[in-house]
Order: sequence, then structure tokens, then C-alpha cells
Amino acid sequence: MMRDLKMTLESARFKPWEMPVSQFGGVHVDMPQLVSVLSFQSVKDYDDYIARLKQMPRYFDENMIQMRKGMAEGLMPARILLEKVVTQSNGLATQTPEQSPFAQPFAKFPSGISEADQKRLREAGLAAIRDSVLPAYVKFTKFVRDEYAPKGRTEPGVWALPNGAERYAFLVKQNTTTNLTPEEIHQIGLQQVHDIEARMLKVANQLGFKDLKSLDAAIKKDPQLHFQSRQAIIDLYKKDTDQMYAKLPDLFGRLPKAKVEIMPIEEFREKESATHYIQPAIDGSRPGHVMVNTGDFANRTRLDVETTAYHEGVPGHHMQIAIAQELPQLPPFRQNEYYNAYIEGWALYSERLGEEVGFFQDPYSYFGHLQDDMLRAIRLVVDTGFHYKHWTRQQVVDFFHDHSTIDEVEVQSETDRYMAIPGQALGYKVGQLEILKLRAYAKDQLGDKFDIRGFHDEVLGAGALPMDVLTDRIHEWVSVKKASAAAAAPSSSAH
Repeated sequence: MMRDLKMTLESARFKPWEMPVSQFGGVHVDMPQLVSVLSFQSVKDYDDYIARLKQMPRYFDENMIQMRKGMAEGLMPARILLEKVVTQSNGLATQTPEQSPFAQPFAKFPSGISEADQKRLREAGLAAIRDSVLPAYVKFTKFVRDEYAPKGRTEPGVWALPNGAERYAFLVKQNTTTNLTPEEIHQIGLQQVHDIEARMLKVANQLGFKDLKSLDAAIKKDPQLHFQSRQAIIDLYKKDTDQMYAKLPDLFGRLPKAKVEIMPIEEFREKESATHYIQPAIDGSRPGHVMVNTGDFANRTRLDVETTAYHEGVPGHHMQIAIAQELPQLPPFRQNEYYNAYIEGWALYSERLGEEVGFFQDPYSYFGHLQDDMLRAIRLVVDTGFHYKHWTRQQVVDFFHDHSTIDEVEVQSETDRYMAIPGQALGYKVGQLEILKLRAYAKDQLGDKFDIRGFHDEVLGAGALPMDVLTDRIHEWVSVKKASAAAAAPSSSAH
């Protein structure tokens, strides 16, 4: 906790609260998600929700006050991203109260709520959306469009902001919980890209293609590798999740009690959203959700579904977060702790566990797995490219096209993402490589006494940790194991 507080104090000099919105986060996109994280079981739940809706204008106004302060101090997001914020906000501002995602809880009530209460709550809820929520969105849209976005910065990198170099160095430290410099991360990324590219080429050759580009062209044209419906995407995620559940006892001693459900992302936000995980309620009242993007299904390929299912659900985010919430010895702040490199590093490491238990039998699915690993390697190069090496947006797009077969829509949205949340994308690969390094160390030290289940339980057994603290924890675990093995060994007496 001391460490977290110190990091927060250190970040204060950069005033992150004066740049509170992007196309990935901020008041305009965070608020509609209340619907998926709140409980709607009782009349009180609904009354509380309506009270929240009525507070929304104040919340928007407070955000705008901070944004105006940021404008005055030259703390501005990139203009190209703010134009997306206008589109998002306007989309919600122009709906009728009944169409609004905020109205979703009033469409269907639990059976325990009386008809009279349902009528009252529905009317009060729709009135709050009409009189409070929608006007707040209209006002915010106008502010961003007319006043804020025109002043957005033209350079994609945070180096262009006040104290830009120090700002990025801090974000790297915060997101990786290591002492790696932006230059070291850039070089690790280039090496990883080179290594993964060789593995991808090998798969392409096995499938009868001379290079990655010709394999990619064939994938785009093959209807067998695309989806026929939204439901087909959900079904495939469920199948991959179920098959991994059966293998978990081989990999872990401790399993989570909380279940995970596969659900489609709401259509109002699918254009800007990737498949992602929402953790269970800590009291066990709601399971974890893997929220799957089923939009534009005909243009989506099956290639990355298997690897994403392991990343977002089990043994990835759901496994790690649900176990952390269920550890009785941890104080609540540690049950819910968030360290980017640990959480995303674990999820990326989990994708490889699919390989180890014999999945990715389909070479196209294995290629999709490698392509996702490549995406995380590219991130090391281009995030540092933008914010440390002063790359242009086009340089990042070109690097993607030169080293991957990721489709254009994803290349564009990924590129915007690194502009919007500098440093965040570094956590995945840095964390994965640190966990792999610790596993190799434990295996090397313990030899035939190494147990993969014990190692995984130790990695997950204290909630999310900074990478240096995890390193200390695993080294300590190894030395205790070695000591107990030595104590148990029969002593040989000399004759």
C-alpha cells in the first residue's frame, strides 16, 4: 500500500486528472458500463441507480472543469483521438431515453419486484435519463467538439507534452513495475518480433505458403475461417473455455470457486471495444464475464479465438483475479490489487499454457496464437517508438504491416490505443517474459523437485504483485523448497 501511495504521489506532478478522456476511457464511455457492474436485484438497487443517473450532470461538469484546466496548461490528448470521443459521446446523446443503454435495467425486472414498483421505477428511470443523462451528454459533446478537440495536440507522442520525457519514463516504471528503460524495452521488442516472425513463417510453410503475406491473403478469402453468425463466435469461446477447464487440475492446485460466463459486448460500444474480461463481484453474487465482440462477424476470423479465450478467461484473467478475490488471508485492497505487468503478463503467459497441454491442434488456431504473441511484441517497439523515439503515426502503422498480418482495422485501432494510453501496452510482454524467466529459474534450481502446480499456485497465491516483489517471492519459495528437500534427503554416513 505504501508503494502504491508513493507512486500516486509521484504521478501527481503530471496531473493525469487534467486529461481524463480518450476513446478508451473517461466519463462518456465509463458511465454506460454501470449497467453491467451494478446489482439489480431489489427495489433499493433500482432506486440507488436512479439516484446515480440524476448525479450525472454534476459528474460531467466536474470532468469538464479539469479538462479546461488541462487546456490552459497545455495538457491535451491527441486531436485525432478527441474526434473519436465526439463521435462516441454524440452517439449516446442522440438516442431516445428508451433506446439508451442506461435504460437496459428497466426493460426486465427480477420476479420479486411488484408490478406497481416496476411501473414507478421504469417511469422514474426513463425520466432521469431524459432530464439528466441525455442533456449531460449533449453538453459534453458540444464542449469536446467546439472547444476541446480543436486544441488537441498534433503530435502522437507524450514527449510533446510538458515534462514529456519524464512523464513517459514514469509511465514505463508504473506499467512494468521494473527498472527497464524505454531503450531497453524497445530492443527487447525488436528481438521478440524477430523470434516470433521466424515461428510464424514456419507455420506458413507447413501450410504450404511461401511467406506470411500469401498465407494472410488466403485466410482473408477462406469462408471456413470466418464466422456465419454472432452466436457462432460465442459458441467457439465457450468450447475453448470448457476444454481448458478440464485441464486446470493438471496445472494448478488451487482453483477458483467463481465461475466465468461468455457474453457478447453490448452493440452500442462494440465498434470501439475489444473482447475483454469483467471480474466477478467479490461477494460471489455475480460471476466473471468474458465480454466478446461479435460485431462485423463475417469479417472476423477464427484464428485468435482460442488464444483469447485462454487469455481473458481460464487460465488467464478469470483464474488469476477470481483466486485473488478468494484468498482469505489478503486484505481487501490486495484482493483487488491491479499491477499491469503482473495481470496482463499472467494472461499472456496463460496463452502458452494452451500449447503445453496440447491444444492449438488446428495450425490456423496456432498461427492465430503466434500472431497475438507478435502483437504484444510489436507493442514494445511501437509504444516506445511513439513516446520515446518520436515516431509518427505512419511509422507505427508501417511497422505493423511489415511484421504482422494483423488486419487494417485492428492496426488502426491498436495504433490509436498506444497514443491514448502510453505505457499500458508494455505490461503484457514485459510481464510474460518475467514470469517465464522465474519459471526457468525455479526449474533450474529445483530440478526434478520442480512442480508446475506448486509454481503456479505460488505465482497466484498473493494476488497481483509488482514484478520485483514477485521475483523475491519466487526466489524465497525456491530456497524453502531446496532446504526442505535437503532436510528430507537421507544422510550418507562415511565408512
